[in-house]
Amino acid sequence: MACLNLSFLLMLSVLVGVTEASLPQFSHQGAMAHGDIIIGGLFPIHEAVEAVNNTGLDSFSTPQRPNCSRFYTKGLNQALAMIHAVEMANRSPMLSSLNITLGYRIYDTCSDVTTALWAVQDLTRPFSDCDSPTNSSHPVQPIMAVIGPSSSEISIAVARELNLQFIPQISYASTATILSDKSRFPAFMRTVPNDEYQTHAMVKLLKDNKWTWVGIIITDGDYGRSAMESFVKNTETEGICVAFKAILPDSLGDEQKLNIQINNTVDIIEKNTKVNVVISFAKASQMMLLFQGLHSRNVSNKIWVASDNWSTAKHILKDVNLSDIGNVLGFTVKSGNVTTFHQYLTDLQFESEAELKNPFLEEFFKQPDIGNATNAIQNLIKNKDLDMVFSVQMAVSAIANAVAELCVKKQCKTTTAIQPWELLKQLRNITFEKEGEIYNFDANGDINLGYDVCLWEEHESEECDIIAEYYPSNSSFTFTRKNLSDIENVVSKCSDSCQPGEYRKTAEGQHTCCYECLVCGENQYSNHTDADACSMCDTENTWSSTNSSECLPKPNEFFEWNCVFAIILLMLTAFGILLLFSVFALFFWQRDSLVVKAAGGPLCHLILFSLLGSFVSVIFFVGEPSNETCMVRQVIFGLSFTLCVSCILVKSLKILLAFQMNLDLKELLRKLYKPYVIICICMGVQVTICTIWLTLLVPFKGKEVQAKSILLECKEGSDVMFGLMLGYIALLALICFTFAYKGRKLPQKYNEAKFITFGMLIYLMAWVIFIPVYITIHGKYVPAVEVVVILISNYGILSCHFLPKCYIIIFKKEQNTKDAFLNSVYEYAKKSAENIRGLTGIDPQRKTKNSVYVISNPSLVTEEKQVSVPKIDNVA
Repeated sequence: MACLNLSFLLMLSVLVGVTEASLPQFSHQGAMAHGDIIIGGLFPIHEAVEAVNNTGLDSFSTPQRPNCSRFYTKGLNQALAMIHAVEMANRSPMLSSLNITLGYRIYDTCSDVTTALWAVQDLTRPFSDCDSPTNSSHPVQPIMAVIGPSSSEISIAVARELNLQFIPQISYASTATILSDKSRFPAFMRTVPNDEYQTHAMVKLLKDNKWTWVGIIITDGDYGRSAMESFVKNTETEGICVAFKAILPDSLGDEQKLNIQINNTVDIIEKNTKVNVVISFAKASQMMLLFQGLHSRNVSNKIWVASDNWSTAKHILKDVNLSDIGNVLGFTVKSGNVTTFHQYLTDLQFESEAELKNPFLEEFFKQPDIGNATNAIQNLIKNKDLDMVFSVQMAVSAIANAVAELCVKKQCKTTTAIQPWELLKQLRNITFEKEGEIYNFDANGDINLGYDVCLWEEHESEECDIIAEYYPSNSSFTFTRKNLSDIENVVSKCSDSCQPGEYRKTAEGQHTCCYECLVCGENQYSNHTDADACSMCDTENTWSSTNSSECLPKPNEFFEWNCVFAIILLMLTAFGILLLFSVFALFFWQRDSLVVKAAGGPLCHLILFSLLGSFVSVIFFVGEPSNETCMVRQVIFGLSFTLCVSCILVKSLKILLAFQMNLDLKELLRKLYKPYVIICICMGVQVTICTIWLTLLVPFKGKEVQAKSILLECKEGSDVMFGLMLGYIALLALICFTFAYKGRKLPQKYNEAKFITFGMLIYLMAWVIFIPVYITIHGKYVPAVEVVVILISNYGILSCHFLPKCYIIIFKKEQNTKDAFLNSVYEYAKKSAENIRGLTGIDPQRKTKNSVYVISNPSLVTEEKQVSVPKIDNVA
């Protein structure tokens, strides 16, 4: 019946020209065990194949399988891990309760694609009961699944063959990203992550340590090129540059070609002195030759980032010390508890295993460096890869669980009860438990366990120390070891880092990692190392100098209270106010004295009050301006000083009236002379100007953005109104000056006109100087200029109008009497009469119309009562 069921496959073989007789037999099948469900196994028991001369025309007619060489103990361990896992599954209640057992047929790939394909051909070719081997009492059963191989290059070729019959393939080490493409490899699955996760983890490690100038070494083939493509793609997005790419030949059999490539790679590494980190996806045996070549050239102190292809192969250091080559950081797939396998190796009995048809153990035992069973076991234990063993165990567990679920529904004792594609479908949806963890295959047929990062140490143990774990779910590392200064201090950069305040500029045609550092300009900054460009400051509110790492806030600049200049001006203001109150008190105390009356009487107190307002206005020019202070400061000064000048104007008119010789003009002036009316009219004009100003064109707080600061200043609202206000005061002062100048020759001791002249002259000169200075100067000291002018004007009036009177009141009391006053007038009148006699020849004592003397003193008693004088109360 079995022959009939397989007749279709036999006919298909005939149609394609492939028959049993035409194919060379696989010389030694390897380890095998019978069971109800047979699993195939492909493991690298050898590392290479001997070259076969197939160059002649005759050689192509009879293809020969090449001989394997260089026994690989780690590959044997992987095969033993499968054998042990199958035995464990058969003893589990999951299968024993169904009376189902798993069997296996394990082949050696010899780390060669062609050899692996010979093995796949032997695994998949149809057998019948009558075709069973002569040394077996059991029929040869079809393969339901295949575990392996380890190499991605071989897995890709094997997967294409197994896809023809949808035989599920579960690799325990093949990580090439291309194998996740289910449209091309629908039957391929694996118990390790694909290289996309590994290369991403590697790039994350490089980025975290700021290693931006690196090299990469791969083994030629689909796996190596796929890994390099994935790695380079990830580096481009993270600002990491690949300085060189070295590709080693896939075959280890052609030693001459391999040695040439190894020497070329050593030359490249030696030449790139700034590359201190090298990523390698090469084979372990190739890395051993490379390390030996580097050691011979004294090239050391590199960081080697090893893929899972050789990350735990510490045996390659047998001819060199770890310190000679630097540090090795290896990425290994996370593993679980393999204690039972360790015990399995310890309990191995080579004689009984040989009886179980395991030629691999026989060959291993015959190796020159083994000697006896004890050494053999120790060697096996020493060369076990924990991650590989765990991945193999997971593959067997997945198949066992899938078989158990299928055999619950079907009678699996029958050879054709289940088909490979049925098992494949069950595997893609299986969820199984191992070591208390739940696992399943994703949509790409992968099981993503994450990675351990191990650091090779200088000790005898073949195991490396786990220093970190990588979790693909969030692309992060968790370090289990803190002291890694030997690694963290390594620098691998093409150019030194650009410091904050600088930016990188790459020359055309160079790598982006090779650059020169240029300084950021004004109002630009960079706040991290290796900035690609400088950022612009918000020039409205911030600024920066050249080579800045940040933008500084622009300080508000104004005429501050704590400024030394401001303190001096405020002290002068305070002194002036104190002086005002002192003068006011003195004049109030001496209000009935002739000096006070001669100085103006009540007008003096009004002038002092106006000067007080002018001094107070100074306070509003200091400190941070506001809309309110900007409005009142000029108005207070303008009104105060207008009042002051108006009072002085009245005094000037009185002097002009008292000493006017033209009787007609004198009479007109006498009618117009209304002191308080004149003051109100003068003040009214200024009030009108200020009212219009504050109503239509209000002064306000302004902000002027400067290069390094923000100038807060008062904007006058209208320069025309500001000039009109000051111009009006200047006009009044000029009139005062003119009137006073005409009476400058009054008696010296009581000469009010002369003091008015000087006071107004000081005021006019100060403001004439102020105008060009105010227009040309810029900055926070503009208010100080106006304050200086205000103080000069105030002190000028104080000095000219009041201080001389105070001096007479305090120190010259004898001059503050009626007799002294009359004597002064008499002397002035006598001197004036003599001057007139000398100029005209007319006796001034004769009574004529033009001989009237108008003086500002009381009635002067003379021999001829011809001179009329005003009363003392009307003295100007």
